[in-house]
Amino acid sequence: MRTSSLINVHHKGIFGNFEGKDKNSLLKIKELKNLKVYQIVKYKKSKIDLSNISIDTLKLPEILKVSFNQTTRIIWMGPNNWILVSENKELEQNINNSISKEDFAITDLSHSRTIIEIEGDLVTEVIKKGCPLNIENLKAGNCSNSVFHAITITLDFVSDDPKKIRIFALRSFGESLYHSITDASLEFGFQSI
Repeated sequence: MRTSSLINVHHKGIFGNFEGKDKNSLLKIKELKNLKVYQIVKYKKSKIDLSNISIDTLKLPEILKVSFNQTTRIIWMGPNNWILVSENKELEQNINNSISKEDFAITDLSHSRTIIEIEGDLVTEVIKKGCPLNIENLKAGNCSNSVFHAITITLDFVSDDPKKIRIFALRSFGESLYHSITDASLEFGFQSI
């Protein structure tokens, strides 16, 4: 178990403009912890056919897409570059059984990322306050790299009903990102869980 990058700033409670609002209608913000995070990058010299690869029963997604099942999400990061995020403690073994180290670089990023999940009808309004990306047409199963108040992020669109987005950033920017996200959420009221 790793120490949370938000241990000193993420406190449970209700914050911002929440008075007179149904608790269920508030934005929900939480840090996702203890997930396995791996990056896999196909080597330029590799001739492997990507359509034949399956990790934890998932195919590698195409541009700006996410493949997912109950425990694992594979996020497209760029050409021949993916991030795998999972609750499955056997993820590394699944990766090693599915792909060759001769064809791919495999890097454990589990301790180097902060993952913040925001849920609620106004999630896109929060993201638009600090991100130049036009996210109106992005739906569940999409992903994108961008910035939020000059912090490099990856957005993973988890669900449309309820709206749910995961935001990934380098751990060293975790507190700054968290403060930026929660500050952008104050107007709407949010529950920190």
